[in-house]
Parts: sequence; structure tokens; C-alpha cells
Amino acid sequence: MRAIVAVLLFVTAAHAGLWGLFQEKQPAPDFRGILPSVSYAPFEGSAHPDVDNIPQIEKIRADLKKLSTITRAIRLYSSTGGVELVPPIAAEFGLKVTVGAWIDKNSDRNKREIEAAINLAKRNSNVNGIVVGNETIFRGEQKIDDLVELIKQVKKSVNVPVTTGEIWNIWRDNPELASSVDFIAAHVLPYWENFTSKQAVDQAVAMFQLLRDQFPGKRIVIAEFGWPSAGYNLRNAEPGPFEQASVLRNFVTRAEAIGIDYNIVEAIDQPWKFFEGGVGPYWGILDANREPKFAWTGPIVNENYWKLAAIALLMGILMSLPILRLEQPTIMQALLLSAAANGVGAWVSTVFAYWAGHYFVFGSAFALTLGLILLVPLILIAMARIDEIAAIAFGRGPRRLITKSAPLAPATIGENVAFPKVSIHIPAYFEPVEMLKQTLDAVSRLDYPNFECVCIINNTPDPEFWRPIQDHCRALGERFKFINAEKVQGFKAGALRIAMERTAADAEIIGIIDADYVVHPDWLKDLVPVFADPRVGLVQAPQEHRDGDRSLMHYIMNGEYAGFFDIGMVQRNEFNSIIVHGTMCLIRRSAMDMAGGWSSDTICEDTDLGLTIQQQGWLTHYTNVRYGEGLLPDTYEAFKKQRHRWAYGGFQIVKKHWRRFLPGASRLTPDQRREFSLGWLNWLGAESLGVVVAILNLIWVPIVAFADIAIPDKILTLPIIASFAVSLIHFVALYRLRVKIKAGQMLGAMIAAMSVQWTVSRAVAQGLITEHLAFARTSKGGLSRMSIEFQAFWEAVIGVLLLIGAAVLVVTNGYKEVREIYIFAGVLVLQSLPFLAAVAIAVLENSRINSFAFWRNSAVRTAELIGLRPVTLPTVNTQSQPVASEIRREVN
Repeated sequence: MRAIVAVLLFVTAAHAGLWGLFQEKQPAPDFRGILPSVSYAPFEGSAHPDVDNIPQIEKIRADLKKLSTITRAIRLYSSTGGVELVPPIAAEFGLKVTVGAWIDKNSDRNKREIEAAINLAKRNSNVNGIVVGNETIFRGEQKIDDLVELIKQVKKSVNVPVTTGEIWNIWRDNPELASSVDFIAAHVLPYWENFTSKQAVDQAVAMFQLLRDQFPGKRIVIAEFGWPSAGYNLRNAEPGPFEQASVLRNFVTRAEAIGIDYNIVEAIDQPWKFFEGGVGPYWGILDANREPKFAWTGPIVNENYWKLAAIALLMGILMSLPILRLEQPTIMQALLLSAAANGVGAWVSTVFAYWAGHYFVFGSAFALTLGLILLVPLILIAMARIDEIAAIAFGRGPRRLITKSAPLAPATIGENVAFPKVSIHIPAYFEPVEMLKQTLDAVSRLDYPNFECVCIINNTPDPEFWRPIQDHCRALGERFKFINAEKVQGFKAGALRIAMERTAADAEIIGIIDADYVVHPDWLKDLVPVFADPRVGLVQAPQEHRDGDRSLMHYIMNGEYAGFFDIGMVQRNEFNSIIVHGTMCLIRRSAMDMAGGWSSDTICEDTDLGLTIQQQGWLTHYTNVRYGEGLLPDTYEAFKKQRHRWAYGGFQIVKKHWRRFLPGASRLTPDQRREFSLGWLNWLGAESLGVVVAILNLIWVPIVAFADIAIPDKILTLPIIASFAVSLIHFVALYRLRVKIKAGQMLGAMIAAMSVQWTVSRAVAQGLITEHLAFARTSKGGLSRMSIEFQAFWEAVIGVLLLIGAAVLVVTNGYKEVREIYIFAGVLVLQSLPFLAAVAIAVLENSRINSFAFWRNSAVRTAELIGLRPVTLPTVNTQSQPVASEIRREVN
């Protein structure tokens, strides 16, 4: 254990070292002076000024008191709506004011604005200018001649300089506008022109020089210059706190040195500007709490950096503590788990930083909160899969697994009983006769002296199905009992209850096999001795299939099933937490009686009974040795129906048993509670969550593509990509380590596993709104016909919509090139894969390439074409062929 503690401390120290290594410090020129002017809007919160964001006098006074320490003047953008309160209060602190008149297409409002601006200039001696309109020409809300008339109207009424605020290129391209104003108020905002933060100052200076050269003798003011501290990139322009501090400090120093008159946009962050893309609220040099975002001297640093590091380290330590509860973990196992835990800690810290550094309207806050809530189980699932990777790849080998070479106790239960009696139950419902005969014949060949077989055919009135089986049981001898039960209630469980009633009184073990299973002779001989331990209540062997070579689809299905039995079941067995799956199962009769027997309140009666037995405190054991082979589902439709039944039944079991997972409610150990809870989350939760998140993201596409707001941030999208990567590594690594199949079959198994995501999620949704569904028998043995309906219609619809959504995002992002949008589009493509996997298998089932004969013939033809084998020519008969007259003669 000391070694494990040392590993955790090492990983924590390494994590802290990485925080220290990646701490960013940027040099920038110091500025110790006072800014000449900053833009000021006296609004708070996310409400729009035109609706219900009315400035308060005391708030304005507090703002201007603070601003008076960093600037000599402020620029306003309106003269009504409460902004008219600013000039007289600014005078209290010695601040000059450039008044603004907001101009748009509303002539009545324009009139009120101009009158108010004129009055403010006349009544307040600290007003040093009026800006009539802000980017009015750029927005297309006024024609130049009309705006010039408004400017002239104001100039006649005041004694202060009058101008309008426009982007620099508007001044360059419209010299008549420049001739109508007292000075040029040019907006130079390099972010909106796709310049990098390192190019921003040079761009501003160049545009200043361009206007000064074009309008010699005219006063040039850079009336807006700034850089956002958060939001999304615009092509090469990258917002951020370091970028903002660096740009402003470099610009101010340069402007002061060469005598540029300027105004910084803006004084305080404005959360209500969320409609100005992702960066709108973040142009202030003070945040919305009126705190400085950066220092004007010294290196540029993140003042909260080590607080965030502490959060990351603390979360990493807390999430690493469960490693100490593992039984004999290896150093590499602990290293991987602790590294993953610290990775999650770093992500949590990033979430804190994002939440603290951004402003949210209701919609964006709701979206972020919902996204984080959905990510919590996703991350738990990813951590559970990493835990399984660590245990299998680096942990100690299985210790409870029953293998052929494992020493077993004699086949004895109780004193003087050499071979305890086993009663084998085979329930059947409309099963192919020859298939069921094969199953019975295999039972008759069991190398075990003391067993009986009860074959019960239920709700199958057609004598063509049951009478040959009845005759066959008679022919096999007195060990074989046949029951033909009609109008049986309770599905398969109801039939098994009837079988129990006909079971020999001295039978101590009940064996269950499906009607399609051909068992090996050593099944009972090898596994019954495990029951010599009186604590053992159940022994489970895996499923296997003998028709995996029937088609390419069946081949990959078989590989998909193998993963569960060779990976998941082996690991769960280490914690006495196996999932009972009915066939190839041996149950102690007394354990079954204690658990209440077969229950019909779920459609997965086998798993339900197995969990109840474990809740009673019995030990269960698992072997991955194949002691029999059954048949695969006939069609993809049957495969999906079987998975739907398992998922729906699993959800029924969750609803039935969840109270018994509470402390003291059953004899389940903490390990068993964890394994079952994570198992349900890992299967039912992961598939359902995948569909829910995919649909929510699909709904979000038009908001991102066309509304230009609430783009999912990297803290939401990157964990989805990381979880997908973990799932991919989990599948490939564990298959390579545990499942003895070829790489091609493994790839097909992955596609088959992904293809049932929609099916499982639909079963969970039905489980939420219904209590019972009819038991659906899995079609096997070749009796079922392929449906004429396409078996992946809804998967095709959702998959194609996700791809279209990704394409729309990419196309609409062609100008902005926002990275988060590209990442979001990538997430949609990843989320489409499970749906498209279902489409691929449904198409494969109906195509020629599903046949192995097609591939064999193709290989032969290819070999012949490239000369690897000689072309086989048809044999030519050298005898002359009879002519038509000879043929007629022979017939006659």
C-alpha cells in the first residue's frame, strides 16, 4: 500500500508541476499614466437598455468615482434612457464627457436624442464634444447626406466640437462625411478585422496614419480601440485576458509616444451585449463587478491561476482516494487511474474558471447547466471504463474465475451424496423441432450420472411443434420429462415455475438452458463440484454460438456477444457481481427458494433472479469456458428486439431493486452495489445519454449557425470527444487483451455494439413511461423471415440529420472560422456514428457482401486477375454434340 500512496503523491506532484510549467507570464510595456478617455455605459446585468435596464444615480456615482482614478474623460453613446444623468455626476469627479446621440431609423427617437445631447452640452461645462450617431453608416441606418444634416443641426446649437463615430474605412471612402465634422472619430477594432493580437497595434497606428495623410490638418481621434477578454476567435483574432492586457498596454504606450488621441472601448464589461457575437460583453478594462481585469504594470499573469490549480489538485486527490480501496492494485494500475482522476480535476477547474469568467443570460446559463449535468454521468462512465482498462491491462489476473485447470472440490453436497441431482429445465415456445431435438440429444450425452431433464413447451398449440418433441423425450428415456402447457401466464418465467413443480424432490441443483443450446458432455461434471462450498448459490457459464459463419452479419454479431462474456462478466465475477443470463446457468435449489423463485414482473427473469440471490448473500461464480453453443438471432431485426428486451428488462430491474441498494437494505456488499450501479450506468445510461445529447445538439445547430449566440464551449464539447476516445480505446484494448477474435471481426463487433444505441435508449424511454411490455421471443433456427421494412429507419433519419447539421455549421462558419463551431461540428459527426452503424448493418443484411461465398469468389477472381493463381477454364467435351434430328430420334 505504501507503493500505491507513493504513486498517488507522485501523480499529484506531477500534476502540480504541470500547472507550474504551463503558467503563462507575458511581458508588456508598463503604463503608469492616466488614460485620456474610455467608453462608458451606465448599465448593469444582462437586460437590454431599451427594455428595463435603467441606470441608478448611486451606481453611476460609484462607477465614475472608480473611473476617475484611471481616465480623464468618458465617452457616452446615448443621451436618453438614464444616460443623461452621467455628465453632471462626472463633473463631481473632474471627468470630461463626450456626449453621444444614438441615431438609427427611428426618427422620433433620433429627435429626442439630438435634443437631449444639445441640452447636456449647454448645461454641463465638462462636455467636451458630441458624437452624433455610432456606426450609423456602417449599419446602414442612415444615408450620408441625412447624417450630415443631423450633424449640421447639432453644430448650429452648441459650442463644442461635433462629429460622428464610424469605422476607419467609412471615413476613408466618404470624404464628404469628414468635411462635415469638426474632427474625425475613427473606430479601429482589429479583432473584427481578423488581425491577431500581435498585429493589432500596428494595424491601429497604420490606420491612424492613413487618415492623417488623407485628411491633413484635420484632428484625428481613434474613438474606439480595444480587445475582448473572452469569447470566440474570429479567424486569426483570438480573444482572451492575456491578449487584452497585452494589446491595450502596447497600444497605450505606443499612442502616448507618438501623440495619438484615443478612446479605449470600454470601461466596464457589458453583459447585455450578448447579441454582439461571443465577445460582446467582454471589452471592458473592468469586469462587471467593477474590478480590474489586469494590471498596467509588471508581467501579465492570471491572478487566479493558483486558485484554479488548487481546485484541480484537490479534485484530483479526492477522485484518487478510491484507488486506496482496491484490493492489491499494481503500480501501473494506480498510475493510470490517478492520472485520469487528475485529468478530471483539471477539467473541473476549467469549468470553475469558465463559470467565473463569463456572463450568462437565462438561455446560455440553462444550456451550460444542462450540458454540465449531462456531462457528469458521461465522465463517470468514462472513468469506469478507464478503471476497467487499468484492471485488465495492468492489474492482477482474475482470481475467482473458474477455468478448466482450476482445482475443484468433489461433486458432493451434503454427507454421503456423491453426485447431487441436477434438474435441467428447457423452456420452449414455437421452437424449430429439429433444433430442439439437437438440444435434447446433447443433454442425453452429458457425462454425469445423476440428472433429469424437464422440457416444457408453453403456449404452442400447434401439434407440429410439440408432438415430435414429446415422442423424442419418450425415446430418450425416463430421465426426460415433457410438459405441454397451454395458456401459461408470466412469459418464460411462468413456464419455468411449472417446470419447478414437476422437478424431482431430491434435485438439489437446477440447470437452465435455452432451447437452441447444444451443451458439452462435461458441463455438469466440471461445474457441479463448485457447489461443494455451501455458500455458493449460482454458477454461470458463458453463451457461445455455433452459426457465426452463417453470414458476415452473424460473424460480427458473434464477436459482439463475446465481448460481454470475456470482458465484463470476468471482471464482475471478481466482485461476486455477475449478471445471470439464463442459459448455461446452474442454481442451488435452496437459493432459488430463498429468492422466491422465478418472477414474472420483469421480462428478464434470469437477471432478476440472479440479483435477488446475490442480495440474499449467496456467492456466485463464473467461468468463461464454453460448455455449449446456441444459435444467433436470425435477422438484424431479431438482434435488435433481443437487445431491446434486455434493456427494457434491465430498466425494470433497476426500478424494482433500487431500494435494496440503500445502506442496510440487503446483504449486498459495497463492491456489489458499485458494480451493479456502474454497470447499469455504463450500459443503459451511456446509450440513453448518447441519444439525448445527440438530439439536444441537433436542436442547438440552428441557434449556433444562424443566431450567432450560445456556441457550445470547449468545456462541453471536448469531454464528449474525450469520452468517445476512451470508449474506443476501451473497446479495442480489452478486445485485444481478452477476446480471441481477429481484428476484422473485432471491428465488426464494434459496429454491431454501436448500432444498438438507439434501440437501448428507446427501451429505457419506454421503461420510464410503462410498467410492462410483452415478452418478445428472439427468432432463431431459421424459421423467421426477413422483414420488408428497413430496420434502421429512425437511425438513418437521426444520423443523416446530424451529418447535415455538421455540414451547416461548417458552411455557415466559413467566414468566421470559429474553432468552437468546428469542434461542435466534429462532435455531431462522432455522434452520428452509432446511428450510421445501424444503417450499415441493415444495408449489409440485404446485400450480396453479407454472404461469405461472395468474398470467397471475389478473392478467387482477384487472385486470377493479378496472376496469383491460374484461371480455371471450363472443361471442353471433345465428343461431337448431337444435332437436333438425332435428339428427336432418340426421344422417339
